[in-house]
Amino acid sequence: MGEIFYSAERVVEADAFVDLLRRSTLAERRPVDDAECVAGMLEHADLMITAWCQETLVGVARSVTDFNYCCYVSDLAVDADFQHSGIGTELLCQTRVQLGFRCSLILLSAPDAKAYYPRVGFTRHESAWVLGAEDEIRLSSET
Repeated sequence: MGEIFYSAERVVEADAFVDLLRRSTLAERRPVDDAECVAGMLEHADLMITAWCQETLVGVARSVTDFNYCCYVSDLAVDADFQHSGIGTELLCQTRVQLGFRCSLILLSAPDAKAYYPRVGFTRHESAWVLGAEDEIRLSSET
């Protein structure tokens, strides 16, 4: 493994992003076969920190944020060959530097990564809710 370089400015092409998702474990939970969706994911991210080994993308933290109160880390992906080397933790640290320290980080964990997040300082939140793209919002009977 060569030296790892991190960047908040380097542009990530859609094919490199999809390739990284496939080399991590996230491809099975991301729309990697929907080019339009992937392009939108990259275009509309508010913050992307990337990790590079020479010219190969080996890690990314892609986030949506207001830069003040909260930041949703939509993707934290590290190439499987580079996992357990501190890249994911450094991507989160670099994200935090870009945000400032009063902005909270929020994420949904991949099933296989549940044990990772407490080790790097995250606490579990019991009241997160998800409404899938295919799910309808129902009228509540509460007034």
